[in-house]
Amino acid sequence: MSDARELAIADLRERIAALEGGVAKQKSCLPFGVPEIDRVLPGGGLAYGALHEFAGGGSGTVDGAAAALFAAGIAARTEGKIAWCLTRPDLFFPALAQAGLHPDRVVFVEGNKEEDVLASMEECLSFGGLGAVVGELVRLPMTASRRLQLAAERTGTMAIAVRRWRRQAEANDFGQPTASKTRWRVSVLPSAELPVPGLGRARWLLELIRSRAGECAEFEIGACDDKGRIHLSPGSADRSHTSGRSVHTA
Repeated sequence: MSDARELAIADLRERIAALEGGVAKQKSCLPFGVPEIDRVLPGGGLAYGALHEFAGGGSGTVDGAAAALFAAGIAARTEGKIAWCLTRPDLFFPALAQAGLHPDRVVFVEGNKEEDVLASMEECLSFGGLGAVVGELVRLPMTASRRLQLAAERTGTMAIAVRRWRRQAEANDFGQPTASKTRWRVSVLPSAELPVPGLGRARWLLELIRSRAGECAEFEIGACDDKGRIHLSPGSADRSHTSGRSVHTA
């Protein structure tokens, strides 16, 4: 029997055992508090007990940082400690705090390679009691994503995969199918205009490019504030309709 087949059978047995034991978690959602965004998401927000993917709109560090800050803002609005699994300790703590995620809430788990990150994420998700488990990854194979999804379902913890690229070619992996419930892309836009010279609030183009049983959409938003909240930028309404891209269910 192949390893993939054995893994699939083991995962299925675990799910059946959880259901028979009555420990299956009731799903709930974390709303963004922006009606235009929440209404395109099944349940009215990001589901707990599920895996969600976030990536920058390009291969550059600026968009990648925006995706990480967007994920930090989401984690900030959950309750409890946050496990952040990574191979490169290059996060800027003040930036996380500006997105609402204070360092005293974060437990950083560092590994030597991405396989360590995946293993750490699964272990943290299986532990339960955390607000969210974040992992920085280049690649997310289907089998690994399925394991994360099942671990999240068992405990009701939100799993967040931040896809950060080191080279242009690696960005192509983001198009491969995974078991994630939603997939998002964040791109940097010019900051909000001010009546005086200076830099206004950062703005992002937020793309929901995959949603199970939901719609695809685009929004221009103001970046996370110190509570992890976003807002819809003026003129974004035209982008909030379902885009021409199809919704993938793989």
